[in-house]
Amino acid sequence: MNANSRTIMNRPKRFPFPHRQSALLILGACALLAGCAVGPDYRAPHPDVPAQWSAQSLRTTDAQPDLHQWWRRLNDPLLDELVDEATRGNLDVATATARIREARATVREAGGALYPSLNGSGSLTRAGAGPNAIAGPSPSMPGALPSGSPGSPVNLFQAGFDASWEIDLFGANRRALEAARGGLDAAQWDLRSTQLSLIGDVTTRYVEARGYQARLALARATADSQQETARLTRVRYEAGANSGLDAANASGEAQATLASIPALEAAYAQTVYSLSVLTGQTPGALVARMQQAHDVPAPPLPVAMGVPADVLLARPDVRAAERRYAQSTAHVGVAQAARYPRVTLTGALGTSGTQFGDLAHHSSIGWSIGPSVTIPLFDGGRLKAAVEIADAQRDQSFVAYRAAVLTALQDVENASVALARETESVQSLQRSADAYGQAASMAKSLYRSGSTGFLELLVADRAQFAAQDALIQSRVRVTTDYIALNKALGGGWDGAPQI
Repeated sequence: MNANSRTIMNRPKRFPFPHRQSALLILGACALLAGCAVGPDYRAPHPDVPAQWSAQSLRTTDAQPDLHQWWRRLNDPLLDELVDEATRGNLDVATATARIREARATVREAGGALYPSLNGSGSLTRAGAGPNAIAGPSPSMPGALPSGSPGSPVNLFQAGFDASWEIDLFGANRRALEAARGGLDAAQWDLRSTQLSLIGDVTTRYVEARGYQARLALARATADSQQETARLTRVRYEAGANSGLDAANASGEAQATLASIPALEAAYAQTVYSLSVLTGQTPGALVARMQQAHDVPAPPLPVAMGVPADVLLARPDVRAAERRYAQSTAHVGVAQAARYPRVTLTGALGTSGTQFGDLAHHSSIGWSIGPSVTIPLFDGGRLKAAVEIADAQRDQSFVAYRAAVLTALQDVENASVALARETESVQSLQRSADAYGQAASMAKSLYRSGSTGFLELLVADRAQFAAQDALIQSRVRVTTDYIALNKALGGGWDGAPQI
């Protein structure tokens, strides 16, 4: 064989033009198929909602609500501080924040499936045989021993790369990425929902604590007054001006009022402990800061409610339910794509040598490349059942979304009517407390002058205490109803979360 013939034989082969054209056509067909995605395309639902609220009153308006940091309109600096501390330190918020980080990583993981994967490998094998071994390749060891030296160990260095890329013909990976993005959106709205509930709980506990402080102050002042009346009654009894029955009734009434104080103190302490835990602190952390009594915060009225359609955009729980519906819709596509063939392009490049430096110069190089197809032929109905499961879960998500919408509308209506009715009760209780206060003052003056009996004083004193205590409790309920209405409208923390 002459040099020219060896040159011709060693010349690399080239594909004829028709073969290259066929390869391009195949790649083009794969690209077109990769643009398809099986399964239902998501369409946002549009639930029917009423045009206006049914519980409109003088305490609410249909103006556009301003939900930005609505709790600051209660004009209590300490409450503002506690809300800020709670949004930073609450454990439920920390958990929801961690779920967002998890969802973001899931999105990156799902997105990575759309790209090729490349792996590198390397190995060093040292092999040898006894002095009576026959030199030559061994079926149990890679490579061969050098001829004439069967007892000498040899090294075998190997290095290589392998790559694979699944062509997303039927959109399984794209649907998985779509589902992961829906999960991330839902996690972000879950965080806002957690913050909304947290702020509502913090403000409610704070108002309740101030209410217990006011009731304790009233009970202690009333007990002091009743003890003074009991002392006066005993003096008059010893002077023979009244009977021992009046003295006993006066003392009993004072002790009954004193007996109500421990229960109020326990309720106040439990409320402060709960408030401390909501801010992410130990139960007793806020005892000193809450020790200075303040009036029950009064809400500004009327409250703007907007229209029902606004709630669907503002309520984070509704938005989270809608995003989960989108996520479950994408999961249907993932399950359907699993029933279709999977095409994967794989390639490998490997090199080996007896010296490390030979890997790049005198090594033995091998390579492979080609597609592989996986076709589900029989699975006992497992893949079809998976599609049915995903479809049923999608229906459940849609029902959950509808339930979230109805619950949101109900929350607004309930809070609105409660605020309106309780505001009317406060006005009546205020007039009642004023009237009973005048009656008690008159009865006390008449009793001291001897113009009336102790029974009239006792009845007037009980009525005054009951009316004032009921007024304080009603004021607390007005503020908590205001809180509930803002919470139902979707007002919550709108600062940037620390993620």
